[in-house]
Amino acid sequence: MGISTHILDTALGRPAANVPVKLFEFRDHAAGGSWHEIGSAFTGRDGRATALLGNHPLIATDYKLHFNAGAYFHDLRVPALYPSIEIVFTVADPSQHYHIPLLLTANGYTTYRGS
Repeated sequence: MGISTHILDTALGRPAANVPVKLFEFRDHAAGGSWHEIGSAFTGRDGRATALLGNHPLIATDYKLHFNAGAYFHDLRVPALYPSIEIVFTVADPSQHYHIPLLLTANGYTTYRGS
């Protein structure tokens, strides 16, 4: 299936477009492990990034989404508390799709598993 995200700027009441997003995969749990970047994208006008995995297979492991919120708020000329946001989550069943939305303001954020 895959991994996707959607960012909503809840202060403005609209999707957060043009936010840089990177996807990392955790590898080698037995050897202590490390993060490896496997994809990146910018959110579209609808605030979505859907092709983060590219041709990379989804496997059962931990993943991390890194959002460059500072770049987004800089473009809006809004001071922000969080220059970057990282969401770490576990893929237990690679046959499922993992949609990880981010609700964002300049001074806070929340996330959940979407559909």
